[in-house]
Amino acid sequence: MSVAATHRVSGWGNTTPVRVRLVDDAEVDMSAFGSRGAIPRGLGRAYGDAAQNSGGTVVRATGETIDLDDATGLVRVSAAVSIDELLRHVIPAGWFVPVSAGTRFVTIGGAIAADIHGKNHHRDGSFGDWVRSVRMLLASGDDVVVTPQSDPELFAATCGGMGLTGLIREATVQLIPVSSSQMAVSTRRCNDLDAVMSTMVDAEDTNRYTVAWVDATVRGARCGRGIVTFGDHAEDASGADPTAYRPRSPVRIPGPAVPLVNSVTGRIFSEMWFRRAPRARDDETMSIPAYFHPLDGVDRWNRVWGRRGFVQHQFVVPLDADDVVREALATVAASRPANFLNVLKRFGPGSDRPLSFPMPGWTLTMDLPATAEVASMLRGLDERVLAAGGRHYLAKDALVSPAAVSAGYPDLERFRSVRDRVDPNRVWCSDLSRRLGL
Repeated sequence: MSVAATHRVSGWGNTTPVRVRLVDDAEVDMSAFGSRGAIPRGLGRAYGDAAQNSGGTVVRATGETIDLDDATGLVRVSAAVSIDELLRHVIPAGWFVPVSAGTRFVTIGGAIAADIHGKNHHRDGSFGDWVRSVRMLLASGDDVVVTPQSDPELFAATCGGMGLTGLIREATVQLIPVSSSQMAVSTRRCNDLDAVMSTMVDAEDTNRYTVAWVDATVRGARCGRGIVTFGDHAEDASGADPTAYRPRSPVRIPGPAVPLVNSVTGRIFSEMWFRRAPRARDDETMSIPAYFHPLDGVDRWNRVWGRRGFVQHQFVVPLDADDVVREALATVAASRPANFLNVLKRFGPGSDRPLSFPMPGWTLTMDLPATAEVASMLRGLDERVLAAGGRHYLAKDALVSPAAVSAGYPDLERFRSVRDRVDPNRVWCSDLSRRLGL
């Protein structure tokens, strides 16, 4: 195994950079991992410390296999292949990934490990619902193919297991058919959170995708005002090639990380973003990148928070606990940290996967500066989330406690029992797994 000296890595939030040994997955020698073990890493889009292993080994995903069955939409794909690469291959053939996160620069291995969700959870569930098999390297050195039928407990623990059950090498995923590379999107501008939520509920009955940007820079009755967008894949697309998919190259933020976002610029951006949205517009033709992955249009956008970095804090609470969402937005509005990006979605039924994040309820994502004041504020909000029966997304986490994970994930012991069976010595481990006692 050829190992680099040491390399600095961090999560996408840039909050806790560490030094690690890097090795490609094709060169893995598990006997050389040492006492700190190893953790797989894709494109580094987990926001906190899930793909870090301070003083240990980080295994970089490699491989380029994309083997699509045009007739069925089943695709066998290397864990290192990104959603971006997969879309470029399958959209021209009339297929689309069943679940996409807010960035297309996530590997298939990462999508499985985090059991990513998208704007269509109310209809299509999370990524693990569409995975048919996983080929992975266990701590024993065995290279195995795991399916929901062959080893249901290991499969369930792997989808959402944050890379802690083994190194995913390859997966077979069911895609969904599409007839064009365009989206038909409707927009509603809502003056308060009540209108946002009711619009989202109404839209879910007839639309595959629904999401809202909500404003936490205004106080009082307007706090939580937002822009709801909903829609589906367009049946027809203008142009000579209706399935052409050619995302534009992103605009690159040059130089070192500079704190461009502060409480003032956040309020200005939020006001402009809200005002520029139409009050109501139906069936606007929009590209897949513009609807699903708008932030991918700016390369290294995470650097605008400056050297201290930022946290993307995401929680879910039951549908009847929407008051927690209101309280979270009001708390941010009152304390006025640098903030401009808050996303609200509504989840449908959850799964039997012990560390899978989605459950029926409202999920709020907030981007906030990594400061002691923000950490203290979020700890107070976390108590309300847990008291309401909610939980936090491990792929985004940088702050929650082991007690919060135990309270939020009632099947945690089931996950641990699978790890005890397949990795009793915790060969696969990360800074996150040690911090949270997973």
